[in-house]
Amino acid sequence: MNSFFKPNAPQAPLAERLRPQTIDEVVGQSHLLAEGKPLQLAFTSGKLPSMILWGPPGVGKTTLARLIANASDAEFIPLSAVLAGVKDIRAAVEQAEYSLQQSGRRTIMFVDEVHRFNKSQQDAFLPFVESGLLTFIGATTENPSFEVNSALLSRAQVFVLKALSEEELGLLFQRAQQAVGEGVTVEEGVKSEILAYADGDARRLLNFLEGLFNAAQSANITHIDETFLQSTMASKLRIFDKGGEAFYDQISALHKSVRGSNPDAALYWFLRMIDGGADPLYLGRRIMRMAIEDIGIADPRAQTMALEACQIYERLGSPEGELALSNAVIYCAVAPKSNAAYMAYNQAKAFISQDKSRNVPLHLRNAPTKLMKELDYGKEYRYAHNEPDAFAAGVDYFPDDLQVIEFYMPTPRGLEGKIGEKLQRLKQLDHEAKQKHSKKK
Repeated sequence: MNSFFKPNAPQAPLAERLRPQTIDEVVGQSHLLAEGKPLQLAFTSGKLPSMILWGPPGVGKTTLARLIANASDAEFIPLSAVLAGVKDIRAAVEQAEYSLQQSGRRTIMFVDEVHRFNKSQQDAFLPFVESGLLTFIGATTENPSFEVNSALLSRAQVFVLKALSEEELGLLFQRAQQAVGEGVTVEEGVKSEILAYADGDARRLLNFLEGLFNAAQSANITHIDETFLQSTMASKLRIFDKGGEAFYDQISALHKSVRGSNPDAALYWFLRMIDGGADPLYLGRRIMRMAIEDIGIADPRAQTMALEACQIYERLGSPEGELALSNAVIYCAVAPKSNAAYMAYNQAKAFISQDKSRNVPLHLRNAPTKLMKELDYGKEYRYAHNEPDAFAAGVDYFPDDLQVIEFYMPTPRGLEGKIGEKLQRLKQLDHEAKQKHSKKK
């Protein structure tokens, strides 16, 4: 029997049965576990610091935490930040104190999805991490710089885990086939399709293979080809590789449908990607990009609505949050379009990157000291609010040795139409004021 197949847990999911029991069985994360690498050295020395394992789903964060506990002969207390509260943390601390008193064993407290703990919950176990009673291991899919308290972050070493490569997923494929797919062969093209579906996630791959092999054995199928795959698991296979062509083709179609003011096509592509398993918050970020790039100041509400849709999804999750995102997609599609602000940004950025450093004109400089006032800092500055229509006509705001450049050219669409009219009026007043000043000279 294959050594990776754990007969003592026949009812457990395949992903649990194939969970590595030693460091040597771990697939992936060679940048941390290979000879001389940080976690390998920690395992070997037995000096394990508190740490945060940061990486995408299904890359071995929980597995590594368990192996660390086994290697250090420590008590292992797992907590889920989704379900646990301060009461559970206190109970874990009491258990750690009892274990230390009775057997002298240290305790590793593993907090899955630690980013879901609020500040008070994170603060609750901080003193015990600091005192050494607990070795803390947190697992998160979110950037710990934003989601973990700075006090806790400063006491923990962050290890970044990577999504599994296709070659590493292929090794897991072999283990799964030996464990539950004995006697069943898989067409090479089908295998490639399944590995792409897994998208670097070992758990997703093993869960899918367990269902596929069980279906084949139930139907007395000994060779899985494309026809069998599509007839039995097609709905699950609609998910796609984040780095694959299908993914970027579809996000391109969504973006261009919004830009083209076609709400029906935009909604179609949005829901195709949701149905395929795309991360809704990734789509939310792309919708915000559409609002900024293709709508801009023609309708600033689009940016607000896109941002709020992401916040609603973070608060409600699926499916309610997806409805908020779809509302943002439709709104962006029907909103007036303008890339004027986007183009202005790019042109100004390109100009500045190539231009020399220029001095701020004296009338625009601040004068907080007597010396600066004596040097005429801010001497001729005109406070706009004291001018007619709050506009100081004839004042230059560019450096003295730089001609006025028009980066922003508003379109006649949406709010930008009114903005354009206002800017033209102000430019005319500016021109007249400068001509009048020139005649006086």
